[in-house]
Amino acid sequence: LHVDLSINGCSDTDGEVAYNLDGEEKWYADFVNKRGVEPQPSFIDHTSYVEGTYAGAEANQQICRSNLKNSRSGMKDIPKEK
Repeated sequence: LHVDLSINGCSDTDGEVAYNLDGEEKWYADFVNKRGVEPQPSFIDHTSYVEGTYAGAEANQQICRSNLKNSRSGMKDIPKEK
């Protein structure tokens, strides 16, 4: 069995999108340099993600930030538990 993990998270100023398999990072979005990175070692058969994966990651960041804004707005008047 394999463990496949997809990470998509954001804040107001930062974000992360990454794909992992069995604890090894296979792909991540480098939002600073505006590209996808496949940090696979040279001794394995290289696998690539489809073209458009980075563009999808950028779009998902916009959705994440919108959801974050909506959650903050919806929860602002809820009193904290004591």
